[in-house]
Amino acid sequence: MSKRVVRRPLSVGLPLALLATVCAAGTATGAPDRHERPEPAARVTGSAVLPDIPLAGFSNGLLPGTVADDRGVMLGGTGSDLYPAGRKGEFWTVTDRGPNGQIKIDGKKRRTFPVPGFDPAIVRIRVEGKHIRVLRSIALTTRSGAAVTGLPNQRGRDEAPYTYDAKAPLSYDPNGLDTEGIVRAADGTFWLVDEYGPSLVHVSARGRVLTRYVPRGLGLTGADYPVVEALPGVLLNRRINRGFEGLALLPDGDLVMAVQSPLSLPDQDAGESSRNVRLLRFSTKKRAVTAEYAYRFDPVDVVDPGEDDTSELKISSVVAVGRDGLLVEERTDRAARLHRVTLPRGSGILGSAWDDPATSPSYEELSDPSAKGVPTLRKSLVVDLGRITGVPGKIEGVAVTGPDTLALINDNDFGMTDGAEAFDANGRLIDSGIDTSVTLLKLPRPLHG
Repeated sequence: MSKRVVRRPLSVGLPLALLATVCAAGTATGAPDRHERPEPAARVTGSAVLPDIPLAGFSNGLLPGTVADDRGVMLGGTGSDLYPAGRKGEFWTVTDRGPNGQIKIDGKKRRTFPVPGFDPAIVRIRVEGKHIRVLRSIALTTRSGAAVTGLPNQRGRDEAPYTYDAKAPLSYDPNGLDTEGIVRAADGTFWLVDEYGPSLVHVSARGRVLTRYVPRGLGLTGADYPVVEALPGVLLNRRINRGFEGLALLPDGDLVMAVQSPLSLPDQDAGESSRNVRLLRFSTKKRAVTAEYAYRFDPVDVVDPGEDDTSELKISSVVAVGRDGLLVEERTDRAARLHRVTLPRGSGILGSAWDDPATSPSYEELSDPSAKGVPTLRKSLVVDLGRITGVPGKIEGVAVTGPDTLALINDNDFGMTDGAEAFDANGRLIDSGIDTSVTLLKLPRPLHG
């Protein structure tokens, strides 16, 4: 026989103070009060897709003869960053180093470049309904007008490049750039960040590399453009393929660069298990780094529920908000969250012991940087993109388009996947089917609120 449940008025036997608490929060089981309004959520208001554009036609249209065979690859990778171009719905984007993948040979992974002649490019796009229209493309060139290419720079520091099937080695190229972030200055020139150096690259309005700023001690020689060692030498300890990824332009003309992942200090294992990453402020007037900020990731399973590998955490975008504010994107390949931080005055950890690779424990090894006196940036969550229906994975570019609106762009990796099965028996790409898309987002409240 089931026991009869006698329901009593909520107030019976409860002290007045406790009653007030329960009534404010809802029922004792945690159910919301029926008069309580749900928290507003961000929502997708539009999405546009880049059409299929053969990569050879795109590249040779900018620099004739650069690509002899695109192996069926379409233009992609333009989702490395997104910067407003001044007109509604128009943006500057930049490709990364081009199609690349990994294939195991004798148990070791080799980095492949199926289209080694590809030249990274700046691309101006317009969102027109559900389609992305390419308005203008600018090839990145050396002082002599040649392609910079996307090939690695230095033997022993960068991954060795191979052909599409990983069977034949390719040459290194000291001019090569793995471009990621982009902003456009008031004078019409562009600033880009690169993963190889990592480096900050100043580019003319026509795409010619004016200066490449690299870490002290890099020793890059043979480039056909000026190379200046002006960045902290500690950056030489960046993880492979995890150099600079995000770039923001502040109202005063300063730049903020984000290292994608923690440095490998004192070794790779420490870097891959760390949640401590670095942002740097660069004065375009002084041509020097003036501040270095300590930033700490959220736990990986907070950013991406179900993920347990801390090394998957990355910063892919930083965007200026107001005079001294930033949006910082923490992501994995499947999920992302945007936080807001306020940049403090002063130089932060620049030039401190934390910039010395010999410091032990390293900044990257600290489980609680504040306990060691490290002033980490305070952050507040703006939006969890992983919880919004319609937002694709691998968001690498974020642009502020209004007081409460954003545009997002994903990196489709040129339709590439890893493994020998990425190409058919004729050496033609088997496309992943992932499109480059721009997603428009409405936030529940203004960014400046």
